[in-house]
Amino acid sequence: MSALVLALIAGAVVGLALGALGGGGSVLAVPALIYLLGFSPAAATTGSLVIVTVTSLTALYAHARAGNVRWRAGAAFAAAGLLPAALAGAAAGHLPQAVLTLAFAVVAAVAALRMLRPSDPAGGEPRSVRPGRAAAAGAGLGALTGLLGVGGGFLAVPALVTVLGFEMRAAVGTSLLVITANSLASLATRSGAAISLDWAVIGPFIAAAVLGAWDGKRLAAKVSGPGLQRVFAVVLLAVAAFMLADAVT
Repeated sequence: MSALVLALIAGAVVGLALGALGGGGSVLAVPALIYLLGFSPAAATTGSLVIVTVTSLTALYAHARAGNVRWRAGAAFAAAGLLPAALAGAAAGHLPQAVLTLAFAVVAAVAALRMLRPSDPAGGEPRSVRPGRAAAAGAGLGALTGLLGVGGGFLAVPALVTVLGFEMRAAVGTSLLVITANSLASLATRSGAAISLDWAVIGPFIAAAVLGAWDGKRLAAKVSGPGLQRVFAVVLLAVAAFMLADAVT
C-alpha cells in the first residue's frame, strides 16, 4: 500500500479521535508515522505536533460554535504548560530514539487503562478549584506534549474534569484549546526539525485528519461517549503493547 493511501487512512483515524474525544489523536499519529510511514521517533514526534496543531484548531472551531469551550479557564490551564512544553521539546532532540519509543509506549498504556476505568460522564459534583493543582496539572501536560509530541488531550480531558470540575462536553471542547497552545509552544523549539519533514506525507495526513475531525464532532453527538472511549482505549492498548515490545527487543 502506498505511503499516500496509508497517510490518508491514518489521518482520518487521528482526526476522528480528536473530533470525537477531544484528544487521543497524537497517540495514534506517532506510531502511525513510525510503523506505517517509516519516520524516525524524533521525526514522528515533530510531525505529530504539526498534525495535531492543525487538526486541533479545526476541531476547536467546531466545538466553539457549539459553545463547548471555556476560554478563560482553558487559557489559564494552557498557560501553565507553555514553558514546560517548550523546554521539553528542546530536550527531546537530545534523547535516544529507544527512550522516546519506550516512554511513549508507557504513557499510551497508562492513558488506555485510564480510559477503560468507569467515569462519571457529567463530571461529578461541582468542586472548588485549587490554583496550585490546576497549575501543576497544566505544567505536567505541557511537559508531556513537548517531550513525546502528543497533544495531551487524553490526559487533558480527565484533568479538566477532576481538577477544574468541568462537565464532559466542556472538558472535550476546552482540551482542544490546551492541546493547540501546548503543541504550538513545543513546535517553536523544533522549527528546524519541522522544516525537514516529508511534507508529501504530512500534507495528506493533515488534510484527512481535518476532515476526520469534523466527522468526529458529528459522531460524538450521536454515539455514546463512553462507548467510543472504550473502543479507542482498546486500540490504544494494543498499540502501546506493540511499541513496548519493539522498544525492549
